[in-house]
Amino acid sequence: MKITEVEAYVLDTGRDYPDPGQAVEAHGVRFVCLLRIATDEGIEGWSDVETQPHVGRAIVEAPSGGQVGFESLRAALVGEDPLQRERLWQKMYRYLGYYGRQGAGMQMISGADIALWDIAGKAFGVPIWRLLGAKYRSRVRAYASTLFRPTPDAMKQAVERYLRQGFTAIKFGWGAFGYDEARDVALVRAAREAAGPGVTLMVDAGWYGAAGDDPFKARSLKQWARLIEALEGLDVFWLEDCLHPENVAGYARLAESARKLRIAAGEQAAGFSEFERLAREGRVDVLQPDLSRCGGLTVGRQVAELAMRMQIECVPHAWLTDLLSAASLHLNAYLMHSLYLEYNTASASLLRSLCRQPLTMTDGWIDVPDSPGLGVEVDPAMIERYRVA
Repeated sequence: MKITEVEAYVLDTGRDYPDPGQAVEAHGVRFVCLLRIATDEGIEGWSDVETQPHVGRAIVEAPSGGQVGFESLRAALVGEDPLQRERLWQKMYRYLGYYGRQGAGMQMISGADIALWDIAGKAFGVPIWRLLGAKYRSRVRAYASTLFRPTPDAMKQAVERYLRQGFTAIKFGWGAFGYDEARDVALVRAAREAAGPGVTLMVDAGWYGAAGDDPFKARSLKQWARLIEALEGLDVFWLEDCLHPENVAGYARLAESARKLRIAAGEQAAGFSEFERLAREGRVDVLQPDLSRCGGLTVGRQVAELAMRMQIECVPHAWLTDLLSAASLHLNAYLMHSLYLEYNTASASLLRSLCRQPLTMTDGWIDVPDSPGLGVEVDPAMIERYRVA
């Protein structure tokens, strides 16, 4: 089997993120990047990629200059055996090495890696969890992943909505959170009052601002430590991504200040070494590899094994379509101990209807796919409807 084509699609949902001051469900990302890898035996692998899609497409299609380190993703893969995933990961890493070891380059490598796992599963007729080598569970508890609302009343209404949908865990993030300590506590307190004691609550602080005219958040480590104390009083399960991704020492200081609340980080980390630093030097309690950004399932498995060895948690970050959710479910099945699947509650129809048979939640749980490869199939009609490049 040989790879015959690598193609990136840009899909446009036509709607931007809402103003953080609005008490609405986020529409989700406007532009979505899909990656397709085709073979001469008719087997295709797919992935979505959390990146800037127009940049990602350029990385796939860049013209060859005949120099390793500056090449395109297509140049690295066409003509190769797709089943040699480990060798191709290293080849992609070197072909993009000068400009792509981090950021959009690594994100497109991640998508290609997932697509190669998808091809392998389809070629052998097995789900990806079987290729990974373990299935410790058949279903994973989902948490509703949504944005902070701007007022306590809006927070309560949001919680009540997710409880009606069957969620038993909810994560509020970004939006209005992170600018005023008193308001932050009031918003989380309202969520806890609406949820009651039996529902898990998490907070995703976001290390930069959501508003385009003010993309900064200025909060010192001491202020974060004080907020952690308040969040612990409200029985918050974890605080996520509140510091600059490279402030590993800062995460270690926050870990020291937390008694029972977990510190979570890693959605923007790339490559195994960054996760190892977060775990060993930053002392985070929950590693959050985004499989479409960290290096794909190849790196995600390494991160999962690190977490298992260190007896900390690994909860994949997954805020895109059912393609990324499915890949994350396979990694959750592989984990000896699994907490959650992040479930994007965004209102964009594309995110939950891209695949022919969308993943469904029952009583707060989602089944691990058992069909070959990722176990979900892209609907060509949805690509045709939303594709702009």
